[in-house]
Amino acid sequence: MITFPIAKINLGLNIVEKRSDGYHNLETVFYPLPIHDALEIHEMDKGFPSSVDCDIKVSNMVIEGDEQKNLVVKAYNLLAQRFELPRLHVHLHKFIPSQAGLGGGSSDAAYMLTLLNREYRLGLDTEELIHLAKSLGADCPFFIDPQPAYATGIGEKLTPVNLNLSGYHIAVIKPNIAVSTAEAFRNIIPEMPEKKCAEIVLQPIDTWKTELQNDFEKSIFMQHPELQRIKDMLYDTGAAYASMSGSGSSIYGIYRQQPQEEALKQACEESGLSPYIQTTIVEKLSR
Repeated sequence: MITFPIAKINLGLNIVEKRSDGYHNLETVFYPLPIHDALEIHEMDKGFPSSVDCDIKVSNMVIEGDEQKNLVVKAYNLLAQRFELPRLHVHLHKFIPSQAGLGGGSSDAAYMLTLLNREYRLGLDTEELIHLAKSLGADCPFFIDPQPAYATGIGEKLTPVNLNLSGYHIAVIKPNIAVSTAEAFRNIIPEMPEKKCAEIVLQPIDTWKTELQNDFEKSIFMQHPELQRIKDMLYDTGAAYASMSGSGSSIYGIYRQQPQEEALKQACEESGLSPYIQTTIVEKLSR
């Protein structure tokens, strides 16, 4: 039993208010990104010696920490509290970079919920899955039914957006930089924008460069000037729009014509960025 979790990008991101619980309210547009992990589950043999009901093996990338704290395992445990599930082996093959602002961990967890619901006929509808996903992470609900959405609250309140970027191409560059989300929030002064992200993304893409902003960029680019250089390089190579996704550290560029990976690599080298770069070219953005 296998499923293929996808990534997302943030089209704009404004921190609008600090809440009494210490979190921040925001507004952004989530757009699905066709970069996929592979998530496969197998039932444990009845005699398999294991102290846990769900274990996980991660390949292609190293994910530090206790495997029982992995969001995929937490998703299993969340459902196992309500339903009788078999003990499982999980294999997660990672292609979505970690600490990138692309939602990879949240997507893996949400797809685990939907996979278990489908394969074991738990009978949960979309709204029930979204409710469960909220307890795993603020952007997990988006991945239950990943369609373009305007996200508010802490990212869990979703309103569909009639946005289709299927005629465009995207390049995602993930440098070898770790950004502390907590530190990023500490340097933010919340402010309600004059125009919401959901309004701007329905305008011609040529207007996005001056109007569609990510509030995290200012402080994070000061700490990591390489990220600003990557964004500038994407514009220099023809991107119609470029931005950091989430709190980083990936930077994406949206192009009218498919960018050539070799040209991007050369531009990176000329900018002195080659040691930092992991580039992903997606042929087309789609819904």
